[in-house]
Amino acid sequence: MSVSLVIMLHGVGSRGADLAGLAPLLQPSLPGAAFEAPDAPLPFDMGGPGRQWFSVAGVTQANRAARIQAARPGFDQVIGDLIARHGLTDQPQKVAFLGFSQGTIMALDALASGRWQPGAIVGFSGRLATPDPLSPAPQTRVLLVHGEADSVIPAQDSAQALDRLQAAGAQAELKLLPGLGHTISREGLALAASHLAGR
Repeated sequence: MSVSLVIMLHGVGSRGADLAGLAPLLQPSLPGAAFEAPDAPLPFDMGGPGRQWFSVAGVTQANRAARIQAARPGFDQVIGDLIARHGLTDQPQKVAFLGFSQGTIMALDALASGRWQPGAIVGFSGRLATPDPLSPAPQTRVLLVHGEADSVIPAQDSAQALDRLQAAGAQAELKLLPGLGHTISREGLALAASHLAGR
């Protein structure tokens, strides 16, 4: 099933516009697909014009899951509205999530919690912070991409996410990019394009 809508999910303190520039680079691999890059619902609580899906002020491994759980209604509202606008409410398999950092955390939580069943997910520089038990849709194809030199979220976090997703029955793969920090590279984007196109 081809993807006809890609929803790009930004990181903390960023905005949808910061990912919107990826659309023209992905478009050649996804002719006819629409791209959306929404702003997260909450203002960034450390200042500036950015947005956040959940606060990272004082965040720890112990309290992160609760913050993500609290962020789910706002996330689901944003995603549900976009999918409805494109007439795909009954065809979630035609929707893909592409996340970066906190956007990846939210995208993986949406799948792992069983709330959303997109056709594909690409998660850059993220982690899976959803507590067990996980119930991902087995038909969703997941690609995790992580720079080995990431000093913000260690690449090991994506490796752990891969293990947990696969153990829960998800179709997931991981690409580690040597020397890359906390960013999206052209190599990573090319991997994403192939994954979203089903190649």
